[in-house]
Amino acid sequence: MPTQPIVIIGAGIAGLTCAVYLQQAGRNVLLLEASDGVGGRVRTDLVDGFRLDRGFQILLTAYPEAQRLLNYSALNLKPFRSGALIHDDTDGWMKFLNPLREPLSVFQMLTSPVGTLSDKLNIVSLLRRTQSLPLEELFRQPATTTLTFLRDQGFSETMIERFFRPFFGGVFLEDELRTSSNFFEFCFRMFYTGDAAIPALGMGEIPAQLAAQLQPDSVRINTPVARVSAVRSSGDEVQLASGEMIAASAVVLAVDAAPAARLLGLPEPTVADFTHTTCTYFAMPNEHKPVVKKGDKLLLLNEKRSGAVHNLAVLTDVAPDYAPAGQSLVSVSTQGLDRIDETALTARIRQELTGWFGESVSQWRHLRTYHLPEALPAYGPETPTKPLQLAPGLFQCGDQTAYPSLNAAMQTGRLVAFSVNSPGGEPQH
Repeated sequence: MPTQPIVIIGAGIAGLTCAVYLQQAGRNVLLLEASDGVGGRVRTDLVDGFRLDRGFQILLTAYPEAQRLLNYSALNLKPFRSGALIHDDTDGWMKFLNPLREPLSVFQMLTSPVGTLSDKLNIVSLLRRTQSLPLEELFRQPATTTLTFLRDQGFSETMIERFFRPFFGGVFLEDELRTSSNFFEFCFRMFYTGDAAIPALGMGEIPAQLAAQLQPDSVRINTPVARVSAVRSSGDEVQLASGEMIAASAVVLAVDAAPAARLLGLPEPTVADFTHTTCTYFAMPNEHKPVVKKGDKLLLLNEKRSGAVHNLAVLTDVAPDYAPAGQSLVSVSTQGLDRIDETALTARIRQELTGWFGESVSQWRHLRTYHLPEALPAYGPETPTKPLQLAPGLFQCGDQTAYPSLNAAMQTGRLVAFSVNSPGGEPQH
C-alpha cells in the first residue's frame, strides 16, 4: 500500500464524503481546502446570534446517499411541512399540501384554486410514475425540459404557473424550467416521499458531521492548490499556492467546475453553465410576526416571478435556534440576478413584503445578503455526465459531474472512493 496520502482537493460535501469512505477503507487521506472552513457551498455563518446558511438550502431526507452516511438524529433535523403557501395578487394566499404526508388535507387539496381536479389526479399519476422506477433508471430515460414534460403530462398552465414554476424554479434556481425532466422527476419523488428539513443549528452541521469522522490531521484549511501534475509512475504531485509540494498516491478534484478547470488547464465555464440566486436575510421581532400563521412551517412562494421576492421562509418557525430569543429569521430568495445592488434589492424586497404583511416589515432589520452567481451547475436535458476518472491516479467528484444536488455530490464522492480503493472494480450505484 503506498505511503503517500490520497490527496483530495476541496473539502465540500463531495470531498468530505470521498474522504470518509476512503478512511473507512483504511486509506491515508489528506484534504486540502482553500477557504477557512469545510463545507463548500454548504456553510452556516453566525451573525449577531443568527445562523445564516449561505443561501437558502434544505436537506431532502429521502436522499439515498444522505441516508447511507449521515446521522439524522445527531443533526436534530427540523422538517418543513410538505407543500407550499402561494401568494397571488388576485386570490391572496393559496395553500398546496402533500396529501401523502398530511392525509387529512386531501379534501382541502381537491378544492384548492392552485390547479384543476385533473391536475390533482395528474399529481397522483406522476407520483406513481416516479415511484415505479429504480432511482438510477430515472436518469436513463430520454429527457426533455421540465416545462415540456409537465405539459406533456397534461398539467394545466394554471398549475404550472401557480405551483410548478415558483416551487421548482426555486429548487432549480431558474424559472424557465429548462432543467432536465429526469432531474425534475427525481426531485419530485424526493419531496413527496421524504421531508425537506434543516439541521437545528444550520446546514453547516452536515459537513461538520462528516469532518468529525476524519482524523484531525487529515484536513488542512486555508490551503489553496496551485497545480496538479503527474511526474512519475508512482503517483502525482500537488503544488500549493505557497510553493509546497505534496506527493500523492492519487489525486481527487472535489472542487466546483471553475476551480477544477483552472487546475486542469482547461477553459473555464461560462455564466450559462450555472444557475444563480440571491438570498437576503432579515431579523424580525417576534411581536411583528406577519399575518401568516406562526407554525405553518411552509415555504412561501410568489406566483409573480417578476418581483424581487420569489420564495420566502420564516426559518425560525421550523428551527427556532436559527435566531436569538425574541427574534425570527426570514430568508428571501431572488432568482435571475446576474449582479446586485444590495441596497436597492433590500428596498424592493421591503416594499413588496409590505404589500404582503403590512407596515410591520419596516421594523425588520437587514442582516446579510448572499449573492451566489455559481450556486448550482446548470443541468439541461442534453447535459452530459462527466467521467469520474480523468487519468491514471486522477479523479473528480461533485455535483457538476452528475446533477445539481447534495445527493449527487455525496454519490460521486462515494463512487470515486470505491474506484480509488478498488481499481478496476464495479462500484454499486
